[in-house]
Amino acid sequence: MHKVMTRAQHQPGSRPPGRRDPRRPGGTPPRTPGGTRTRTAPGGGRPPRALSPGTRPADNRPPAVPSAPAGATAAALTGPVAQPRPTDLFAELLVAVLSGLRPVHAMLGHTAGRAYDELAWLAERSPLRARGARPVVRDIGYYEARPGAVEAFARIGAGDQLRAMAFRLERGRDLRWRCTAVELGGPRPPRPTGDD
Repeated sequence: MHKVMTRAQHQPGSRPPGRRDPRRPGGTPPRTPGGTRTRTAPGGGRPPRALSPGTRPADNRPPAVPSAPAGATAAALTGPVAQPRPTDLFAELLVAVLSGLRPVHAMLGHTAGRAYDELAWLAERSPLRARGARPVVRDIGYYEARPGAVEAFARIGAGDQLRAMAFRLERGRDLRWRCTAVELGGPRPPRPTGDD
């Protein structure tokens, strides 16, 4: 036996007899098919809710999660990210300057003593500029000469060439690291007179 259910026919926009929408006050008419609605008093005929001064409803929202910076990975959001060592940062910066990717004056606040002059002399000759290949730092090593002074070396690859670069970093009283010397294989910059 098959049971067939039929629905009572009623006009669109009206409710079946006996049904009431509890969200609407008794005097509010249903919507009309054209989408317009007869307006009643502000708030749908309901009296305004009174809160005592200084009282607010409870905040039941979940705690806010700080938004991730653009390009952040899920691994970076789950725990603290290890900061790169100063030797790594300076090796990348020195390679960018010596290959002509960045101007020498990008090192003004990052050098001390003769290092800026040495770097300017080396950068004029563009020793790490290679045709078609961007130089990259292949390997970095360092030796802590004393607390606050590090002597580092880096192997720089550009295409099939491999070059060596040495540099010295010293931490100042402001706790910032600065490059105090830089050398590449090949000719050295002339030393100023009166310098031993």
